Amino acid sequence: MGSESKEKKSIFLRFKEYRQGKDFHNDKKGFIASGKKLIIDIFRFLIIVGISYVILSPVIGIVVNSFFSDADAYNPMVYMIPQDPTTSRYDLVLERLNYWTTCSKTLLYSASLMLIQVVICSMVGYGFARFNFPGKNILFACVVVMIVIPAHTIMLPLYTTFKNFDPFGIITLIKGAPINLMGSSAPMYIMTALGCGLRSGLYIYIFNQFFRGLPKEIEEAAFVDGAGVWYTYFRIMLVNAIPSVITVAVFSMVWQYNDTFYANLFLISSDVIIGMKISTLQATIANLDKILDPTIQELYLDAGIVLVMLPVVIIYVILQRHFIEGVERSGIVG
Repeated sequence: MGSESKEKKSIFLRFKEYRQGKDFHNDKKGFIASGKKLIIDIFRFLIIVGISYVILSPVIGIVVNSFFSDADAYNPMVYMIPQDPTTSRYDLVLERLNYWTTCSKTLLYSASLMLIQVVICSMVGYGFARFNFPGKNILFACVVVMIVIPAHTIMLPLYTTFKNFDPFGIITLIKGAPINLMGSSAPMYIMTALGCGLRSGLYIYIFNQFFRGLPKEIEEAAFVDGAGVWYTYFRIMLVNAIPSVITVAVFSMVWQYNDTFYANLFLISSDVIIGMKISTLQATIANLDKILDPTIQELYLDAGIVLVMLPVVIIYVILQRHFIEGVERSGIVG
């Protein structure tokens, strides 16, 4: 018994010394810090899950609903997982949208405008970043105005300009009357080539911020070696601006692909813009296929939306890493 009491007493004394020592306080601080970190991580995880659910829930619902059968649509027990999944919605929508042909034309249209925007906006952004000229600040203020002012406020001047297209009276001088560009994609190509296309102001700002962050020694070394301005720009500066090029390319491709405002304004054919066909898909199915139930029509519409989203998702997945890097380095965050 005596030995046991001595052992207990020694354990108590060692514990008391431990509590009074630095190791105990260090362990206590470490435990508290670990607990705080765990709480913050849990809180951060819950926020991410909540935001992801708010963003992805409608998309998940659209994808799931596109596989619903007629019975699933009216079964109150079916919420997210269809009991009798079907792909018949996609079969009909592919035919009514003329999907492969229309999607190819839309991608070609979007890609061509994207290439023009990358070249023109990068040149303008480089000019603002590297050269000083009279009226530079006023012109850059106009670029900022392009970002701020909604396109809806200038839709009437745009419509009248391309309805009676006659720059400086040259066309009237040659043909005797202005030409009507409504019903074609020519207005979009003209606006994009002149640096005032869809979101061009934002792209110019992105390139301007990126080029301002590059050291001027790169150009100075090229000029010393005998390179001209254009060679330096295309072979050196634009190559170094690849992150911004990818960022602008993805933004431009997606926004041109999804744009229906300018398509409606300039009366561009729905055979060129697949988004225009989506807006009339329900009416097309009702008239041609005699499917008059609005609930069933929405299932076909969901299938059409999934097909329209698919190319954009594929593009983003392929370029995701480069896109995120470009956003971080382009000066549009932080």
